[in-house]
Amino acid sequence: MVERYTTIARAVQAEIEAKRSRFLCDLVPVASEDEARAVVERARKEHWDARHHCSAFVLGPAADIRRSNDDGEPSGTAGTPMLDVLTGADLTDVVAVVTRWFGGTLLGTGGLVKAYSDAVRAALDEARVVHYERQVRLTCQVTLADVGRVENALRAAGFVVADVDYATHAAAGRAGLEVAAPSDALGRADAALAELTSGEAAFERVGQTWAAKG
Repeated sequence: MVERYTTIARAVQAEIEAKRSRFLCDLVPVASEDEARAVVERARKEHWDARHHCSAFVLGPAADIRRSNDDGEPSGTAGTPMLDVLTGADLTDVVAVVTRWFGGTLLGTGGLVKAYSDAVRAALDEARVVHYERQVRLTCQVTLADVGRVENALRAAGFVVADVDYATHAAAGRAGLEVAAPSDALGRADAALAELTSGEAAFERVGQTWAAKG
């Protein structure tokens, strides 16, 4: 089971030139094939005057969904090199679209491979990467008097406090906490909560999630 993956924080753009042809790369974080294809279509509409809109995307924590499209360039000269750059950077949940405006000079197979690869690399240079880690979702209830102290202590210990629910159990004088912890830190989370509440509260495992690391 994959425990970690890396993607980009936000959409970025970069442009290079090769023998008067312009290559504009849009690099965008996405969560599905539909989102990835929508990015490609948006580039087509926005840059309708360009000759090619080549694309590549990688999806899933295991990076097991991989697609590329040469969009009329010679086979293997655009989409595949772009995909190789993304996988070489160990990225997933990302789409790259390189829009080309032809400059009048043929680049040849090697020149095309280099240009499309370099366009994606230029965009990667502008991107901030984010590392995500698989975490276990934990919930507990603590007294209203303790919730602030417990929340702050758990955050200080490095755990992600995803939610504090003051409403659901307010009549009983309690608040709910949802916390995310790596699987190898569950024992530490349990021990911390027990110490903070003198054994009065305990975590319940309710599922899994992904959380940004660092």
